[in-house]
Amino acid sequence: MGLFDSLKSALKKTKDVLRTDVRDLLKSGEILDERKLEEFYRGLITTDMGVIAAQEVVDELRKQFGGRTVDPEKIWEVVRGKLKAILHGDGTESFDQTDPISPLNRAESGPTVVLVSGVNGVGKTTSIAKLANIMHKAGHKVLLAAGDTFRAAAVEQLTMWSKRIGCEIVTKPPKSDPASVAFEGCDQGDKSNAEVVIIDTAGRLQTQTNLMAELEKIHRVIGKRLDGAPHESLLVLDATTGQNGISQATKFSEAAHCTGIILTKLDGTAKGGVVIAIRQKMGIPVKYVG
Repeated sequence: MGLFDSLKSALKKTKDVLRTDVRDLLKSGEILDERKLEEFYRGLITTDMGVIAAQEVVDELRKQFGGRTVDPEKIWEVVRGKLKAILHGDGTESFDQTDPISPLNRAESGPTVVLVSGVNGVGKTTSIAKLANIMHKAGHKVLLAAGDTFRAAAVEQLTMWSKRIGCEIVTKPPKSDPASVAFEGCDQGDKSNAEVVIIDTAGRLQTQTNLMAELEKIHRVIGKRLDGAPHESLLVLDATTGQNGISQATKFSEAAHCTGIILTKLDGTAKGGVVIAIRQKMGIPVKYVG
């Protein structure tokens, strides 16, 4: 799956689970009673969408169909419509699927700076490479900043990708201050007239207070070099994470002021429903899928 594929594809597993539940629980002509609503509620919870979203869906079904004979297809339309409304938020976001930059909050002048963060092993570096590649192919000038200075392999990997893609990269020796890499990336991006600067960061658990403080520092330093930067702060989230994704989104937002999600690792078992809970609770949309 490409990084710019639709959220509809990303949530296919969740959709399949829910549609099966609707079909299994409700046959044409049956009455939608409280027992069936409770069973369906439990099915909603298994998708990781969270208690609040699940309750809202059930409340809407009770309001429209409670105690009545129903058509399963009408039930499904209500479920789908409710979840779609949650994911769309206030409706202000409108992405052009032909332009990989369109999901980003853009800088009014100078480079658009994108800070990328997340826990260990979610695919940050690979996601950055994919994002840079599709932007480069679309004709946008991209600069990378290898801010994961604690893991030499990450710098080497991103450097390799920059050569393959044909974009500039800023690196520093191992154990360098990652905030200085971010600052230099912004500086070089501004001087070289890059359209987008993408800054990698080291993986860290949301419970590691000192490392989260470091991420906060990186965010602050970027803003000192370019007004309004970072213009986009993307949290890379593993689709198999489940409800722990809410904790990640909360803590990373406190440090890095997350504005969007890159949803990764959508294999056959990943439901990805946690993005519904995050969108509802925090207002953070999924901007890229990989």
